[in-house]
Amino acid sequence: METYNTIPIWKKINLTINEAARYSGIGRDKLYEIAKTPHCPFVLRNGSHILIKRKEFEEYMSQITEV
Repeated sequence: METYNTIPIWKKINLTINEAARYSGIGRDKLYEIAKTPHCPFVLRNGSHILIKRKEFEEYMSQITEV
């Protein structure tokens, strides 16, 4: 069984902001800014923690032309 730290990013369902930043090449501050917009389609809030739903984030990234 794989542990949390050994699962490749592209296999994870949810990513931390740091993982999403590494995965996408977008800075952490910019991701936080996008994630804080109301009804952001790829954000999952777990208390005060923000997680990024990877598949929805990939779809969002494929549709935009500017960050």
